[in-house]
Amino acid sequence: MNVKLSVTRLFTFCLLLAFLIACKQEPSKETELTTVQTSENSDPLPSWNDGVSKNAIISFVKDVTTEGSANFIPVVDRIATFDNDGTLWSEQPAYFQLFFTMDRVKQLSANHPEWKDKQPYKAAIEHDLKMLMQQSDKALFDMVTEVHGNVTVEEFDKLVKDWIATAKHPTKDVLFTDLTYKPMQELLDYLKANDFKLFIVSGGGIEFMRAWAEGVYGIPDDQIVGSSNKTEFDYNNGNPVIRLLPELEFMDDKAGKPVGINKFIGRKPVFAAGNSDGDLQMLQYTASNKYKNFELYVHHTDSIREWAYDRKSSIGTLNKGLDEADEKGWTVVDMKNDWKTVYGN
Repeated sequence: MNVKLSVTRLFTFCLLLAFLIACKQEPSKETELTTVQTSENSDPLPSWNDGVSKNAIISFVKDVTTEGSANFIPVVDRIATFDNDGTLWSEQPAYFQLFFTMDRVKQLSANHPEWKDKQPYKAAIEHDLKMLMQQSDKALFDMVTEVHGNVTVEEFDKLVKDWIATAKHPTKDVLFTDLTYKPMQELLDYLKANDFKLFIVSGGGIEFMRAWAEGVYGIPDDQIVGSSNKTEFDYNNGNPVIRLLPELEFMDDKAGKPVGINKFIGRKPVFAAGNSDGDLQMLQYTASNKYKNFELYVHHTDSIREWAYDRKSSIGTLNKGLDEADEKGWTVVDMKNDWKTVYGN
């Protein structure tokens, strides 16, 4: 009888073990449903307040990436372009590259004694931002291209990397890369997760952005379009280098942006984001795409957490663009009301 009891217990144990294994290998429909619901309900833009802007972005992405949708966009055509200054990071009280240029002028001034009495170099040496901003665009561009030239691309890359690792914003007193917008970082990640190919298309210098943008935004060097100096190849006694010349080759701003997109990307964007009239032509170009498209303006409305400016600002003027966005129904992100937080990596 003891033998029969043992056999019965063994048989019962085996049945129980088989049941537990089956449960482990095949989750219940209830478990599967819960998993799916959790995935679908996860918030891809947690730093955005629920509202028109956030809903418009999510609705667009779902529509154009869902197979079978009338607005489905093939992966190869999912091109998204982003301005940098004022769109992905701050730009007040002056473009951050200008602060790098000012420090670079000061470094080089020992070899250029004539600069101490010549504007805009004098203002740069003295870090007189008010005087600097009174100079003509041409004078500033000439200064920028001069101090960015006469070095190899590798040398310039190191100069920028060393600077951006330590330089601090004059009023925020934090690293410039700490002034990138957390909600826009989330937007970049959301689009990448849905197989969009992202490009920075900025009036800023291409070599300047390449030194740090991949580490900050996760956008590689070959997906950055920007203003550029002329360059030349130097065989350099068997150690070939590319040298930056002190002359402007391409200005990637305003009408230059769609030209640069066509030249360097070769596909019309379906998603474009900017913050100023300098981005208007890029958004207009995107709006002409045969595919469903999305145009976004970041409107600087938060004087407490960032800065508030638009139509009359000398930096990041948003005047014509604001009117056209209203006329055409483009998405205008109200920084103060649409974003739970502004900064953060």
